[in-house]
Amino acid sequence: MTKVRLSAKTRYMLGMVVDATGAGMYLPLSLLYFHHVTGLPLTQVGTLMTAAAVIGLISNPAAGVLIDRFGARAVVTGGYLLRAAGFCTYPLVDNGVSMFAVILLVALGDTSYPPAIQSFIAEFVKGTERDKLLAAQRSLRNAGLGVGGLLAGAVLALGSDAFYYVIVLCAAAGYVLAAVCFGSIPIPKAATPAPRVSRKGGYRLVARNRPFLALTLLNVPTAFGYTVLAVGIPAYVTQDLGASTSLVGVLYAVNTVGIALLQIPVTRGLVAFRRSRAVALGAAVFASSFVVFAALAAVGDKSVILVGVFVATALFTAGELMHGATASALCAQAAPEETRGRHLAVYQLSWAVPSALAPAVLTALLTFSPTAMWLILAAGATVSALGVLRLEPRLPEEAVYPRPRPTPVAAAEPART
Repeated sequence: MTKVRLSAKTRYMLGMVVDATGAGMYLPLSLLYFHHVTGLPLTQVGTLMTAAAVIGLISNPAAGVLIDRFGARAVVTGGYLLRAAGFCTYPLVDNGVSMFAVILLVALGDTSYPPAIQSFIAEFVKGTERDKLLAAQRSLRNAGLGVGGLLAGAVLALGSDAFYYVIVLCAAAGYVLAAVCFGSIPIPKAATPAPRVSRKGGYRLVARNRPFLALTLLNVPTAFGYTVLAVGIPAYVTQDLGASTSLVGVLYAVNTVGIALLQIPVTRGLVAFRRSRAVALGAAVFASSFVVFAALAAVGDKSVILVGVFVATALFTAGELMHGATASALCAQAAPEETRGRHLAVYQLSWAVPSALAPAVLTALLTFSPTAMWLILAAGATVSALGVLRLEPRLPEEAVYPRPRPTPVAAAEPART
């Protein structure tokens, strides 16, 4: 019998779909799950989740060192298994202390994942192929998240509290299967991390790379914008705009389906342009989305609010389509190969810190003034867009241009009489 061997990209995508489907079953219910099993108020659950996520950031610099020493594949699979172990202990949670302990375990795996997966991609794809793979990854991941959310809704519709535990254990199984898929992907020997990299000197090299640090800092405001889909929009739409809770699920579906269907064609179109320009445009579209959300607070007509919410969500999705995959490719190419793990670990802090702080920061801003929250986010995204444009000349040419620039041909000297 002929043995079928899947290509590295196929195994990568299969692992991503399995991971995303399991995560999609759990992510929309994370707050509700711990509120259900512990009986703690939602505000206290959110505070504990934020605290665990902030402490979990310590795994980010450690992941950079491990990536450069042992390779990204080992860190990716190890992080998956760590999160699977944490999810297997979720059914044992019955109070705030045990909840914090298991969330912290999963947070350590979550925080190590972004720099590891970015380095992993950089080890076996180059140039425009990297942009296309990242686009396909985002597309399939959003599809998996959507399918997972639908499965979770179907399971919970059966009406038994025991199905909360079924969802958690299915997510754990997804992490294990993803670890198997990624662990089986062969890495070319030439892409093996260089052993000469010093454990002590690696982050000093990152600190001296001023353009890369600037790129990292400029990503922070936009990364805060990404978090509104899970934190800001649900509370704003239901509490401040008076819309029904079911609308939140529809808006989430608009975003995930839009990314799943459009990410690949959009990214294929963007590879003809500078990555920095696409990233800046994506941040600018984010800003316009937040301005629309802010304006809806002053609208009294329910039908206008409904249309406005969908317009703002569509703009948010468009910004994500232009920014997400291209920003990942830009930073991965801007990182020197010898210390790519450490560089990407630092860059991923620009995602991890906003993600950890968002539940506390955005809910505080919503309580103070919903309009102010959206305008602050819009201003931050605008600063990010303008900053990336100004930074463009200082970034490596191979990072800015997905395709090598054609060598200009010198003009022939005019003949003299």
